[in-house]
Amino acid sequence: GAAPSVEETYPGGREVIWEAFLTNGIPEEAIRISMASISESSLRQYDCSLKKWWSFCVANKLSVYEAEVPDVIRFLSLEFEKGASYGSLNCIRSAISLILGPKIGKNERVRRFFRGLSRLRPSEPKYDSTWDPKIVLEFFKDLTNEDLSLDKLGKKLVTLLALVSGQRIQTLSLIDIRNIVIKEDLIEIKIPDRIKTSRPGAKQPLLVLPFYKEDPNICPARTLQWYLRRTKDLRGKNKPLFISFKKPFKKVSSQTLSRWLKDMLHKSSINTEIFSAHSTRHASTSAAKKKGVSMDVIRKSAGWTESSTTFARFYDRPIIQDLRLFGQAILED
Repeated sequence: GAAPSVEETYPGGREVIWEAFLTNGIPEEAIRISMASISESSLRQYDCSLKKWWSFCVANKLSVYEAEVPDVIRFLSLEFEKGASYGSLNCIRSAISLILGPKIGKNERVRRFFRGLSRLRPSEPKYDSTWDPKIVLEFFKDLTNEDLSLDKLGKKLVTLLALVSGQRIQTLSLIDIRNIVIKEDLIEIKIPDRIKTSRPGAKQPLLVLPFYKEDPNICPARTLQWYLRRTKDLRGKNKPLFISFKKPFKKVSSQTLSRWLKDMLHKSSINTEIFSAHSTRHASTSAAKKKGVSMDVIRKSAGWTESSTTFARFYDRPIIQDLRLFGQAILED
């Protein structure tokens, strides 16, 4: 618990959290289990925050693991002055709470600081508007699945899945071909793996892909079936749906899928200097609402809880004009 010397270099987020658990009295044999509660994506986020906290403690000769609430507030204030957003500061607070314990997150002085922060620098939606999914679907109408190379077919499929499901790219990257159930008029995909919103008692995502008979070229279910055929002899024992289009045809990461999706948006004439791969979530949920899909269906399709205000605050964007109900609404004219 002693303050690190100036010579000490930052050991890494995982190591800092491990040491914090030891300092807080968690038995060493239980730390591995406790660490499993933190996802890899959260660890990456916390790493940046903890590195800043480490440097602050070194510069001010404070204990990284036993600092007091006023020290934390001073650190947050300095980050605020540097221009950190509400979301960034909230991430820092979560990271520091992980190593200093609940006295940070539950402290009234810290809570008051964040109430003031929400007025001075409120969390803002990333986009003021979004694009119409029809732009991408019109582009896809000329891309016949049978004629596409494997890389273009994979990119088309991940884009269609993102649009008709409203799910995050992370969720799509976890699709396992053993969890795909093909029915007469739709395809169901179960996601049993841990995702961003996983918690005890919460339902895991269920993706529902309608067979869109009006136009096979933009039908997500048919595109999925075609992709499965094309990759069957290439994937070997690989069970993840999305594999690389070059040898050795291994599973691709969510970052790779984001690049694939962004490439398709660019080819569809979506301005990718403004809109990221994640913008498909904004585009599809906003379009579904505009077409009269109920909030309950939108929330369930996109993976938000019944009490979630996320859609209203961040995703309900006006469209720039230029479960099956959700997907069908996106595909229909």
